[in-house]
Amino acid sequence: MDPIAFRLFGLEIRWYGILIAIGMGLGTILAIKRAKKQGIEEDKVLDLLLFAIPAAIIGARTYYVIFNFKSYGGDLFSMINIRQGGLAIHGGVIGGVLVGYLFCKKNRISFRKMADICAPSIILGQAIGRWGNFINKEAYGRPTDLPWAIVVDGVKVHPTFLYESIWNFMVFLFLLWYDKKKKFDGELFLIYAVLYSTARFFIEGLRIDSLMLGTFRVAQLVSISVILLAGILIIRGRKKA
Repeated sequence: MDPIAFRLFGLEIRWYGILIAIGMGLGTILAIKRAKKQGIEEDKVLDLLLFAIPAAIIGARTYYVIFNFKSYGGDLFSMINIRQGGLAIHGGVIGGVLVGYLFCKKNRISFRKMADICAPSIILGQAIGRWGNFINKEAYGRPTDLPWAIVVDGVKVHPTFLYESIWNFMVFLFLLWYDKKKKFDGELFLIYAVLYSTARFFIEGLRIDSLMLGTFRVAQLVSISVILLAGILIIRGRKKA
């Protein structure tokens, strides 16, 4: 499948960007609906996203460049040219959460409550966005003879994008179901962090394009750290509740 969906005034519009935009759009609609139920105005959610989404994109690109710095040879334009590819979801979440925290603090909104509101939207966007990897023929796994393997450059490989997308959709549905059962504000976001990181740890082990820190896969190191930290916070939160 051609990664370029169409051209507009000579500018190539890629499927990856379209899918990310769809994920962001659906996530925004969902977050607004969930915020209304929590007594938070629609304008506040839109204002938050106007800051958080660009921060997430910058964070995703910065994270990728940091752990892939040598490949750019000091070319600043290539570092900031996201159209060449290279966005890391961990960096995106870090950037979005940091700006979200600052926004909530300034506007006197409960950050924990807002994080719970946005958690299903984040994982939904991730689930949709992963299909952009399929179209770009990237983020795939090692060679395999499994019946659901995809063919890339004549080789049958693990469709790791599909594994993660299916898992993310399942987490999305679980979060919506568990929302009314949560024990404290912030728990839903922490559960999202644990569930996503658990799957990412194992799926990352199948990929052949991982960002590396020495001999270690960065995503696996981050996933383990997130699982431990979020797990501790969930235990502490439930004890206080």
